[in-house]
Amino acid sequence: MPSPDLALSTRDFDFLSGLVYDRSRICLGPEKQPLVAGRLARHLRSLGCVGFADYCARLATPAGRNEIDVVIDLITTNHTHFFREREHFECLSRQLLPTLAARASSAGRPLRIWSAAAASGEEPYSLAIALAEFARSQPLPDWRVYASDISRRMVDRCRLGIYEAAKVELPSADLLPRYFRRGFGPREGYYRIKPEVRRSVTVEAANLFQKTYPVPANLDVVFCRNVMIYFDAASRTQLVSRLFEQLAPGGYLVIGHAESLLGLQHRFRQIRPSVFIRPA
Repeated sequence: MPSPDLALSTRDFDFLSGLVYDRSRICLGPEKQPLVAGRLARHLRSLGCVGFADYCARLATPAGRNEIDVVIDLITTNHTHFFREREHFECLSRQLLPTLAARASSAGRPLRIWSAAAASGEEPYSLAIALAEFARSQPLPDWRVYASDISRRMVDRCRLGIYEAAKVELPSADLLPRYFRRGFGPREGYYRIKPEVRRSVTVEAANLFQKTYPVPANLDVVFCRNVMIYFDAASRTQLVSRLFEQLAPGGYLVIGHAESLLGLQHRFRQIRPSVFIRPA
């Protein structure tokens, strides 16, 4: 918790939460005030701010605009792991890819998947591994995974593709030597995604509510999991509509098991829990 001179007042919290919402649509209710104070306290000290009022005054200036992204980076939770919610990857490999691969091949184009809230990269690399594994036994055209996240710190970690060994838990033991390199010396206890896998993943910083996305149109699959829980209903509706337009007809949207499109106006058709198709 912050020291007394860095106590976060309700007024300053409301100002910060308003900036965060305007930039990212992340909703910070009053119950998040202690979390915001705790996560920003060290940063304020590093800047030499005498308190949150001083920091908020800095954010209110034109020079402080980029600092808003730092606030979002520090307060967002980036919990993830390889093959999280494994049923989605099984559905991709067993149910979706055979049809999508044939369609992409007949159109003479690559198969394209977007991990829209990639965090530190475990999800997009899990997708790349799933595609590479599919290609070992069945025909698959050229393919590419696109990864994006609002946090530039997470984007940098995603590009590196280095993970603690204890956190590299995979569905099958043979995937580890096939797709990872073990670290030595100062990298002992870490694994890095092999270069050929990293080259198949394009990583960019992106806000899901920015005007345009750094990914192509007519995507085959979008994984947008465990991020909509931070948005209000109006923002979720807007995002789902934009993802619909980003997908090719017959493309799929995958959301987190804890999320739902219930109550939102949308044009998707649900094919199984948390998996939706854009009708052809």
